[in-house]
Amino acid sequence: MTGTSSEQLLRFTVRSVTRPLGELAHVAAVYLGIAALVALMLGVAVPSVREQARQVHEALLVALQPESVQGGAPSAEDSAQYSVLVEEANEEAEPAQALNQRPPSETRAKADAAAVVSDTSGKEPAQPKAAEPAVADAEKSAPALQQAFIHEVKSSTHGLDIRNVSRVQAQALRSYIARKYKIASNVAGALVKTAFHVGYTLHLDPQLLLAVIAIESRYNPYAESHVGAQGLMQVMTKVHLDKFDRYGEGVVAALNPIANIRVGAQILDDCIKRRGSVQGGLACYVGSTGVGDGGYGAKVLAEQRRLALASGIPVTTE
Repeated sequence: MTGTSSEQLLRFTVRSVTRPLGELAHVAAVYLGIAALVALMLGVAVPSVREQARQVHEALLVALQPESVQGGAPSAEDSAQYSVLVEEANEEAEPAQALNQRPPSETRAKADAAAVVSDTSGKEPAQPKAAEPAVADAEKSAPALQQAFIHEVKSSTHGLDIRNVSRVQAQALRSYIARKYKIASNVAGALVKTAFHVGYTLHLDPQLLLAVIAIESRYNPYAESHVGAQGLMQVMTKVHLDKFDRYGEGVVAALNPIANIRVGAQILDDCIKRRGSVQGGLACYVGSTGVGDGGYGAKVLAEQRRLALASGIPVTTE
């Protein structure tokens, strides 16, 4: 009896000790699982929160800078220099009178050519001596545009001065593009400035141009498609060679950011006027001859809305 009682007491003691330990281990495992899950969620969320906080901080610094400190921004003279360089490029690079439409060669090329029936690319035959001054003038325009873009890259380091856009909005737009498409901030600023300058000139929403660039090339100025579309806005250079000839670099001009945005915006503007709407113009721009465009227009307009939301700049419809 004594042996049996001792054994029962031992079993009771062991169960009394092991049961709380088991419960403790179970609770510890649950809490460790919760901690691991929280750590994983923080690892995903914290970088984006940190980046958003950085952007807010930068925007606040720009907004709260006193005017005396903002003196490092481009002066009115510096801002005017860009316009002067661009105007000089336009004046020096007037193309010869065009007479015949360039024949299309690819599916997208056919749509692009149809969209710009009024644009011609064949040039009136000229004697060699008469063509020399035009070539000389065209060669002058290429460095002017290149210098203009370099000027914008440098000046955008200090901030962006864009008509009808606050510095905070411009900074937010530049930060969004630079972060999403992984390009240098000052280059993003120069592209934003160029898009707004061209957009205002053609009465197109500048953020629509930026959205087309995003979908077409993801801001890679050297991108080229399998059908020969090149540059930021993926222009068919073989079809629209006449539009690049004015910059004196031939097809190479398509890789110049300013020239590519100008020509691409001109084609898009012609498409919108022909089709009567932005949606139809985008379908024409991508080379669709029918109603459907494979979702291209929806992608561009969605990116345009994201740009407007990130920058606080309303979408314009002029």
